[in-house]
Amino acid sequence: MSVSRQQNETASRAERGPRARTRKLMLDTATRLMQSGITPSVSEVAEAAEVSRATAYRYFPSQAALVHAVVGEALGPILDWSSDSPDARTRVADLLATAMPRIDEFEATFKAALKLSLDQWVQRQAGTLGNEPLFTRGHRVDLLKCATAPLQGTVTPESRERLAQALSLVFGVEVLIVLKDIWGLTSARAQAVAEWAAKALVDAAIRQAESEA
Repeated sequence: MSVSRQQNETASRAERGPRARTRKLMLDTATRLMQSGITPSVSEVAEAAEVSRATAYRYFPSQAALVHAVVGEALGPILDWSSDSPDARTRVADLLATAMPRIDEFEATFKAALKLSLDQWVQRQAGTLGNEPLFTRGHRVDLLKCATAPLQGTVTPESRERLAQALSLVFGVEVLIVLKDIWGLTSARAQAVAEWAAKALVDAAIRQAESEA
């Protein structure tokens, strides 16, 4: 069982007045905790926000639902990104220029969400996850499909899908983990490396298509 972005958006639109304020209080509290490096449970957020556990679980019935909502808030303008450029290089560059500063700003939140995903994987492997809903991540799939759309007709569908999959390796908080935590790069340098790698991947896909034409 998974938690979808659509479910969170529907719940948000349905809440007005005091309900909306309570939900915002919980999201703000959860964001503050996640920005400090914690992956909080619903009960922990309820305690920090000074609302009852019963109230908290009415808004977020699971940790996965809570973290998914916080991630959606953190992603913010990234989820609204779109481009009409007919050039894939331009689209991909624009996506990274839009997304990576935001991901860097909420780096701790995205790392906390990644930790939940990894913890659930361990629990699933051990058979101890039970009925806890899965925390799913997949926004980058749709974003990268849009970014590579201009290549439709230029490269094969298989090559375009492979390119989007390759680009997903240089787009997201995982990039910051490798380039900042392991390589010790600054945020600006990490973004520059990610943008360079993305351009190289797009160029390679186009060259391969041209050589096979």
